[in-house]
Amino acid sequence: MEKLTEETLSSSYLYRGYIVNVRQDRVRLPDGKTAFREVVEHPGAVAVLALDENDCAVLVRQYRQPVGSLLLEAPAGKLEPGEEPLSCAKRELAEETGLCGERWQEAGWVYPSPGFCNEKIHLFITRGLSSTVAAADGEEHIEVLRLPLAEAMRLVESGEIIDAKTVLLLQKAYLITA
Repeated sequence: MEKLTEETLSSSYLYRGYIVNVRQDRVRLPDGKTAFREVVEHPGAVAVLALDENDCAVLVRQYRQPVGSLLLEAPAGKLEPGEEPLSCAKRELAEETGLCGERWQEAGWVYPSPGFCNEKIHLFITRGLSSTVAAADGEEHIEVLRLPLAEAMRLVESGEIIDAKTVLLLQKAYLITA
């Protein structure tokens, strides 16, 4: 079987930003030829599906500039340097919804766009919700909603919830509770 991996020959940064960096890698392909790969470096992120005592999902609606649209999503955010994913998940849930969870379950992790980006999103489901006081992120303008899990799944099926991390978390939660 032919080797499938690529060998990085050189890398150079095209852009260094607040959230992401973009680099260009020169690689040797399995057949010996060379090619260029543009790679978006991302520090990683978390996404949290919070479920209340009635199996209602706590979601946020926010405008996403890259797609030019309002999206309905699970609370989420990027990891700070050295931050553990669970700590980040708890922080993001509090900042975006004013809630904290008592029981936390790791629900795996995903690479949402591995063809060009190394972002790894850690997924969590939490229950036992209560209100908390948290400093909101001044750059975020969001609306918090609670939807029965079955209704949220209908919104996935109808194409109204289209954010990949949210779709995956809702499907995982639905399978657990079904």
